[in-house]
Amino acid sequence: MHLVDTNVVSELMRPRPTPRVVEWMKDLEAIAMSVVSIEEIVFGLVLRPRSRMERVFDDFSKLCTIIPITEAIARRCSTMRALQRARGHARTQADMLIAATAAEHGAILVTRNVRDFEGCGIRVLDPFR
Repeated sequence: MHLVDTNVVSELMRPRPTPRVVEWMKDLEAIAMSVVSIEEIVFGLVLRPRSRMERVFDDFSKLCTIIPITEAIARRCSTMRALQRARGHARTQADMLIAATAAEHGAILVTRNVRDFEGCGIRVLDPFR
């Protein structure tokens, strides 16, 4: 399973998304999205409403398995954030919730921001490269 980070979803919502990202999407059989990414995308759409982007997001969401935050994900997130901070790497709660979701489900995290997830013990793929 591939878990898409918010930046990948945002890219796919653009009028002309990066061809590599579109090409990467064509071969996928199972794609998932965290509820954290839904929150981040909807927040942006509420701040700057754009009906075309809302439709694209709604259509994309229907293709995904939406993964909620469970107690196991919350606990794993806390551990990841604490270990990262102890190493001197501050990470956002949103990023660590997404990383913990990937870890709990054995998913490959698909993101442009590979560095944000270094040291989390998860597989990461950058479809922009």
